Amino acid sequence: MADLDTRLITHTGLVLRVRPVRIGDESALAKFFDEVTAEDRRFRFLSVVRVGLEHVAAMTAIDHEQTESFVAFDETGTVILGAAMLACDPAFENGEVAISVRGDHKNLGIGWELLRHVEAYARARGIKRLMSIENRANKSAIQIERERGYDATSYDGDMTLVVLQKSLAA
Repeated sequence: MADLDTRLITHTGLVLRVRPVRIGDESALAKFFDEVTAEDRRFRFLSVVRVGLEHVAAMTAIDHEQTESFVAFDETGTVILGAAMLACDPAFENGEVAISVRGDHKNLGIGWELLRHVEAYARARGIKRLMSIENRANKSAIQIERERGYDATSYDGDMTLVVLQKSLAA
C-alpha cells in the first residue's frame, strides 16, 4: 500500500497527502466525520447517521482489492481533510465511488482531486465504469461529477436519488 501514497495539489494550492486507509486510522476517521457537516454525512451515507467507531472500524477493515479507501491529510499528515471510497464488483468492471470533505475545507478542490485520484486508480486497475449514487439535493457533488464527465440518470425506485456514471475505457 505504501506505493499508493501520493501528494496532490488542489486548484487553490492546498497540498494533500493521500494514502490508503490503514488499521489504526479509526480515531482520526471518527474525528474527521465529526467535522463533516450533518447534511454531507446524510449525502455520503444516504441516511441520517452519526459516524461512530463501529462505522470507521468497518471502513478500515477492507481488503484493499475489491474495496479501497483513501484518506487525504493536510500537508503535515496529521488532520484528515477528505476521504474517498471505491467499491468494485467481483468482476472488477464497475466501481462505486463515495467522497466526503470536512465542512471547514469545502470548496477548496479536495473533492475534485479525490475524485480524479480515484478515477486514475480505478483506470489503472482496469475498472471500466465508475458510478456514484447521489441525493439530488447534493448539487455540489453532482456538479463536480458532471464537470468530470459523468452522465446522470434517474435512480429506479427513488426519485430523490440520481446515478452518475463515467466510462473509463480508453
